[in-house]
Amino acid sequence: MEIGKENKFVEFIKKYGIYVAVGVVVFAVALTFTLLATLNGSVPTGTGNLQFVMPMENASVIKDYSDTALQKNETLNQWEAHLAVDLASESSDVFAVLDGTVASVDYNYGDGYTITINHSDGFVSIYSSLQEDTAVKEGDNVVAGQKIGSASESSSNELDLGSHLHFTLMLNDDYVDPNDYLSLQAK
Repeated sequence: MEIGKENKFVEFIKKYGIYVAVGVVVFAVALTFTLLATLNGSVPTGTGNLQFVMPMENASVIKDYSDTALQKNETLNQWEAHLAVDLASESSDVFAVLDGTVASVDYNYGDGYTITINHSDGFVSIYSSLQEDTAVKEGDNVVAGQKIGSASESSSNELDLGSHLHFTLMLNDDYVDPNDYLSLQAK
């Protein structure tokens, strides 16, 4: 490279370099916000053929899903995100929402008796606050609508809600709002 051309390039960078750098940063930020807005507007699931069924018959939502607004947990006397939907019904029967395989049947003091089911397309459904005598065990294959257990008061984290189902839905390891897949608000 000739000395005269090198000096012109160095002079250009000294004079306009800050503008180029700011322009690159503004472009990167704008691109990031555009991509985030696009992704938040829709959740690609590939679930064209999946038919979700209700986890309880004639259930009422007693505490709804919320990942942004905090909700008061009266039992624990604290504000928290509620990444599930709490349902109550005259019948305590709990049903699988999709075909799948039982990944686990567990108990812990906070959530009570819990059944986790793996489904196709990356979905996982989690049913907590169940009675101890579940109708399935780890490794069982279940079909949508099959009874898997009964709602109870086994969740010590939500004793104030009484007998209920604490229903969580995940997609590709992320919590999702069950209202997007089930007709809960009509109940």
